[in-house]
Amino acid sequence: MRVMGISGMPGSGKATVSELAAENGAITVVMGDIIREEAKKRGEPTKETAINLRKEHGDYIVAELTIKKVKKLIEEGFDSSIIIDGIRSPYEVDLFKENFDDFIVLSIFANPQIRFERIKLRQREDDTTDYEVFAQRDRNELGFGIGSVISLSDKMIINESDMESYEKKVRKFIEEYDI
Repeated sequence: MRVMGISGMPGSGKATVSELAAENGAITVVMGDIIREEAKKRGEPTKETAINLRKEHGDYIVAELTIKKVKKLIEEGFDSSIIIDGIRSPYEVDLFKENFDDFIVLSIFANPQIRFERIKLRQREDDTTDYEVFAQRDRNELGFGIGSVISLSDKMIINESDMESYEKKVRKFIEEYDI
């Protein structure tokens, strides 16, 4: 069993990694889902909840809640790989490395225009079809430190071509790292 992290800007292709790893029994804990669940409880927009959680409990509350969730899965006997999706700061990486042996980070990269087109198509609740809103979200993500996480990751996959080529790269990673 391995606990690993995945990082990348919105629309880079992180979910595909999780989907392909699930074929080997892996599960994914999405850090953004923790915020979305809390936003639903509070009746707030996701972005507002992300800011409020950090104001109320500190900058790394989402990582702390994620660690708690992963440890519970392990305690309950889950013995396949667990992927933590959505790491945004180097400090979060440090927290995960402190809590999980042999923790690695995979980053997915795609340029902004490609990611924007993908986001327009997927139509998730917090997605936009306005490029300026998209660009502001990128700036916010970079403000959390995601650029450092990506640049210092253990492995990076470039996702700027067709889906078949990308899936081939991901499958190679999954095999190489026994995910």
